[in-house]
Amino acid sequence: MSPRPAEEPIQPRHLETGGVIIKPHTTLTGALADQAWQLYTDCFTELNALAVQRHLMYREEFDVVMADERVTKMVTLDDAGELAGLSTLTRDLDAVPLVAPAYFERHYPELYATRRIWYIGFFAVAPAYRSSDAFRDVFAEYYQTVSAEDGLIFLDTCGHNETVVRLVRAIDITLKRMSGGVSRSHRVDSQSYWGFDVNGTNAVVFP
Repeated sequence: MSPRPAEEPIQPRHLETGGVIIKPHTTLTGALADQAWQLYTDCFTELNALAVQRHLMYREEFDVVMADERVTKMVTLDDAGELAGLSTLTRDLDAVPLVAPAYFERHYPELYATRRIWYIGFFAVAPAYRSSDAFRDVFAEYYQTVSAEDGLIFLDTCGHNETVVRLVRAIDITLKRMSGGVSRSHRVDSQSYWGFDVNGTNAVVFP
C-alpha cells in the first residue's frame, strides 16, 4: 500500500447563525483554552459516575489536544463572545488516544490510505444552548467537510449517552436530513464491562 498523503488541516467554513458564531481553530490557548476546559468539565464530569470508562480528560491531556494542530477544534461562541460549544474532529487517526489506526486500515484500506476517515473526539454544548441549533450547525460543518471527500465519520459513545441521551440517534437523524436521507449509521464495535461477585455477598450494580 502506498504511503498516505501528508495531513492538511481541516478547513470547515466560518458560520454565523442564530446568534452564535462557529469557527474552526487549529489550536486553543490562553483565556479561550481556559473557557474550553471549563465547558468541557461542566459537560463531562457527571459521566465519570455514569460510565465505567473515564470520559473526562485530565487538564494536561486536554491541553495536549487543544495544542495538537492535527485536531480541529470547532468553537461555538455566543453574541457576547462566551463559549457555547466545543467539539474536536480529525482525520489523522494517530491523534486519537485509544483508537487503533490498524483497525481502520484493515477494514477501510482505500479510505484510510487517502485520509477520508474522520474521528470526532468529543462534542460539548453548554446547557443554555442544548435546545438551540448549535448541535445541528456544527454537524452541518462536519457534513460539508466529510461529504465533499466522500468519507466516513466515526465516534465512540458510552451506553448512557446512547440509550439515555440518545446521542447516536440525534446524529443519525441530523445527518439523514442533511444528506437527503442517504446517510447510514452502523455499530462497528462494542466493549462491555463485567463485574463478578466472587462470594455472592455483594450486589453488582447494573444501572
